[in-house]
Amino acid sequence: MEDISVASLFIALAVLLILSGFFSSSETGLIALNRYRLRHLANKGHIGARLAQQLLRKPDRVIGLILFWNNLVNIFASAIATVIGLKLLGELGALVAPFILVFVMLIFSELAPKTIAAYHPESIAFPASRVLNPLLKIMYPVIWLINGAANLLLKPMGIRTQEDILQSLSREELRTLVQEGGEIPYDHQKMLINILDLEHATVEDAMVPRHEVVGIDLEDPWEQILHHLTQSIYTRLPVYRETLDDVVGFLHVRTVIAKLSRGRLSFEELQRSVRKPYFIPEGTPLTRQLLEFQSRERRMGLVVDEYGDIQGLVTLDDILEEIVGEYTQEARDRQRSIRKLEDGNFLVDGTANIRFLNRRMGWSLPTEGARTMNGLLLERLEVIPDGTTSLRLGNHIMTILDIQENTIRRVLVKPDWREREV
Repeated sequence: MEDISVASLFIALAVLLILSGFFSSSETGLIALNRYRLRHLANKGHIGARLAQQLLRKPDRVIGLILFWNNLVNIFASAIATVIGLKLLGELGALVAPFILVFVMLIFSELAPKTIAAYHPESIAFPASRVLNPLLKIMYPVIWLINGAANLLLKPMGIRTQEDILQSLSREELRTLVQEGGEIPYDHQKMLINILDLEHATVEDAMVPRHEVVGIDLEDPWEQILHHLTQSIYTRLPVYRETLDDVVGFLHVRTVIAKLSRGRLSFEELQRSVRKPYFIPEGTPLTRQLLEFQSRERRMGLVVDEYGDIQGLVTLDDILEEIVGEYTQEARDRQRSIRKLEDGNFLVDGTANIRFLNRRMGWSLPTEGARTMNGLLLERLEVIPDGTTSLRLGNHIMTILDIQENTIRRVLVKPDWREREV
């Protein structure tokens, strides 16, 4: 060492500090990588991403490799710093050198490189992977021994190394990931979140209530049936006799439109065109029903309770609207159940669906239990009010304006003041 100049020692120390910074930043960069973006880039053929993914399949090995070299470099740097101290200040320099080295390494080889890697992991990890991959292959026996000893120490503690650190996401974690996806347009985020929420919704949340179902009564005069067919805004209609409980099936207007337009449709041909009914048990999740519609090649079904009584009608369009929003005539009809007043309040029909109100207005009315505004208010009041009654639901003040036949017909909704400013 006496023959080596101080300048050469400083150069060697600087190289070691750079190497220490490289290994420190590589470790932080690899750990900070977004695992899902990494898999996406690797699948698209990005070389750096593929190499980083290979390293992270065995994280204990790459960490062992980095720590081995980082500690080795730091030990050599400490030895060289001690020699420089002896050459410049004698024994006092040997005592002071480690303290100065710690300060220098902490800033230039640890804190600064790791901070850069934490904020720009791909810029650090991908190039570093090109060096670490061949280095790991060369030093595999040494790293295997080091990791084997470490694993023996961890085994009694019940800690096992993972083959793949890319773990599955729960529904709520995926929801948070979608909400924070800054590059995903808001409308697309909303649709993805609506898909996740379908699991919590049932067919009762999307169905048309029984009393609102429009269909064809075979007991009506033939002229009235024809008028209904020509004036209907719906392409599919339930067919029944007198009441919906005596349902015959479903009619797709397209199957009879040709003869109907030429005035040649007969009652018997209409009956032959009716397809047998399809029943859906209440409580069926919308996700399952969507798949059922697909597998059965159906677009409409009648929701029945445990006693077999028909509760309403649900269509494929109703489920799709839970995802993409309202786009059918039925949805436009539902929009008429809400009217904004000049003072900023809203006049809402008692039959309005709670989930529709939340989706359309951005409200947060409770969806557990009652499905309509009428049901929700009666559930909270626990009695049928005699006259005008007000109550608070969350941030909303609900005022019942009209009651007919024990049913709440109209409600004045005063929304939270913060919603008015949106």
